[in-house]
Amino acid sequence: MDLDEPHDENAGMPMSDSLGLETLGREQCLALLAGAGLGRVVFTSRAMPAIQPARFALHHGAIVVRTPSQSALFAGILDSVVAFAVDEFAKDLGTGWFVTVVGRAAEVRDPIVIAELETLPLGCWTGQTDARYLRIPIESVTGRRILGVRSNEALSVIDAPDERSGRVCHS
Repeated sequence: MDLDEPHDENAGMPMSDSLGLETLGREQCLALLAGAGLGRVVFTSRAMPAIQPARFALHHGAIVVRTPSQSALFAGILDSVVAFAVDEFAKDLGTGWFVTVVGRAAEVRDPIVIAELETLPLGCWTGQTDARYLRIPIESVTGRRILGVRSNEALSVIDAPDERSGRVCHS
């Protein structure tokens, strides 16, 4: 190796964020999403933040959910930019991962695509028959993995010091 060439001493090692959590790449995030079936949609309802659990599937680069057309979820996310969060943690919270997707939700209206979506495990919890499919394209995706506790006490992401101020942040 040429000594003048820049090199990464941690080549092959996972990248970490400021809290020591492993930063996941797009493909890793998509693989984790593909293995999950339940997430949470973050949207605005009546000018207030709202979060609702939803069954989902990945379909051609997008999150797809099915919800009744008269639901607050349908009204709140249709043609809006929303976030979609999925996570999985060990019972002791020492290991796990979380992935967040951002995209503009739109109703699926193409009958050919709807026929494809009807083969996916996206049943409605309410059993209502007027359910519609909403598609959230993955315009942005981020993810982190918690690899394990390094001492007897785990550092909570919520109670971690804010790097800018040194204060504890509660977000």
